[in-house]
Amino acid sequence: MSLAGKNLRYLRHLRGWTQEEFANKLKIKRSLLGAYEEERADPRLDVLELVGNMFKLSMDELLLKDLGDTKGSFIAKRRAAKLATPTTAEIQFVPVKAAAGYLAGYADPEFIDELNTFTLPMLTPGNYRAFEIIGDSMLPTPSGSVIVGEKVANLDEVKTSNTYIVISRQEGIVYKRIMKNGRGKSKLTLVSDNPVYQPYNVDAEDVLELWQAQMVITKASMQQKWDVNQLASLVTNLQDQVSTLKKRLN
Repeated sequence: MSLAGKNLRYLRHLRGWTQEEFANKLKIKRSLLGAYEEERADPRLDVLELVGNMFKLSMDELLLKDLGDTKGSFIAKRRAAKLATPTTAEIQFVPVKAAAGYLAGYADPEFIDELNTFTLPMLTPGNYRAFEIIGDSMLPTPSGSVIVGEKVANLDEVKTSNTYIVISRQEGIVYKRIMKNGRGKSKLTLVSDNPVYQPYNVDAEDVLELWQAQMVITKASMQQKWDVNQLASLVTNLQDQVSTLKKRLN
């Protein structure tokens, strides 16, 4: 009998994730994860492969080993060696001076290998890249900040109003908030956090890559300071902008 469902529940508890959080990482619905954990359904092979890569476990270990059996030596070794400490992925860094080259070499493994890399222990295993941004269009995120993004496989995974690094043929590399166009999937509306800048559309077919922002790295000396009047004006402008966008999208 397969122990996959029981082991999925154990691994989730080990990392302290909710079902919703774990399901998002596995790119499945929370209800489906619940069915797996309660052994009402057998996990799909692609889900097990993703879990195996995430926790450095073989398929045999996921299906046949009781990972929660603390009486055996297996789990003690596994906890110490692999499970208790998440693996950290190398993050390639794309500085402003490399932006033009990235547009031509983003799909070239040799170009990517030449980029400097770093790691962040607080990130779960995944496909990440970091981009340096310039300009004031995303204030209060200051110019010179580094945005760490996780790769988005396709446009259907885009969550409206979230922030992304958008790589497109026409606009290059930009950091924006994306609003999905309710009239169709052929265009994306890019919105700046600084209300001085107007939203604009890009063709979906023009987008080369999308990276959902996970972390913002900023020097302490660069952090933007706002007074109460600035914040009040910002909120008012954003509310007006959102109202205008809703009218356009509906």
